[in-house]
Amino acid sequence: MISGKTAGFRLRARLAVRGRLGSPKLGLFELGTHRVVHIPNCSVQHALINRVAAVVRRALVDVQVTSYSDRAHLGLARYLQVVVERSSQTAQVVIVANSATPEPLAACLDLIRERLGSDLHSLWFNPNRERSNTILGPDFQHWCGPASVVERFGGAAVHYPPGAFGQNNLEIAQSIIEHVRDQIPDGARVVEFYAGVGATGLSVMARAHEIRMNEVGPHSLHGLELGLAELDSVNRGKVSVVAGPAGVSHLAAAGADVVIADPPRKGLDPELTEYLSEQPPEIFLYVSCGLESFLSDAAQLTARCKLRLRALTAFNLLPFTGHVETVARFERV
Repeated sequence: MISGKTAGFRLRARLAVRGRLGSPKLGLFELGTHRVVHIPNCSVQHALINRVAAVVRRALVDVQVTSYSDRAHLGLARYLQVVVERSSQTAQVVIVANSATPEPLAACLDLIRERLGSDLHSLWFNPNRERSNTILGPDFQHWCGPASVVERFGGAAVHYPPGAFGQNNLEIAQSIIEHVRDQIPDGARVVEFYAGVGATGLSVMARAHEIRMNEVGPHSLHGLELGLAELDSVNRGKVSVVAGPAGVSHLAAAGADVVIADPPRKGLDPELTEYLSEQPPEIFLYVSCGLESFLSDAAQLTARCKLRLRALTAFNLLPFTGHVETVARFERV
């Protein structure tokens, strides 16, 4: 098991905003409920996240902004998302509101910008008026600051717009990327499914002769475009993007020496599993965040006896939980 820090490691947080006017709570839902537990001094979060939450809470109080009520589907402030950029130690801040426009929150947003000062990377408004448990709405309105948080994992710049998926424990995420990179032969033809903003693909590019990157999420594709735009002409020529669901795009794996997949908790798309089991690459590196789906996928990948599992490494991505991220190495028989 590869582990890292157990305090201050969380660089990305989504906090619910609930409570009474003048006394909002910012924190996590109590298990099985929509009751928010206020966490003003959470030890696993980066200190800047706690500072941002305190500043936002004070601004909500001072401007008299109402908090969202799930039952009544009323109230304005709904969620807070904070992402810390490691290089600048500043925070990308998103206010999610039960409002179609940012105007009702304008005074609050200006107060947050003023009070965070040099700690603020950028500020965004996200409208979410749906009666659902979905945290973020599809649209982001820019209030101030850069368009994306930028990270590096031993390679090219990786851009995270506010709507793109990102890991919260970047110390361990970087260890996973380095582990994957070490297993790619120089000059390999690489295909990555579920590539996101390109955190892995852009970071292993120096080892590859060419790399095809598949992703379906529009915000992640936008982040990937920003990263690709910064590459020099030689490296940009190595990369092609295959947009769409991984299952529909499974033929992108044709002719690859190495295939990388980092799917969501539900596991690989069935069409991709079928293709890899029948037409396996020399190496398949599977980054899994769900044990049940991994066991099911592994059984199907090896069922035709054309792939075999050669190594499995566990990473403690979320300390104090039962979750373990695993990287499996399959090889063609």
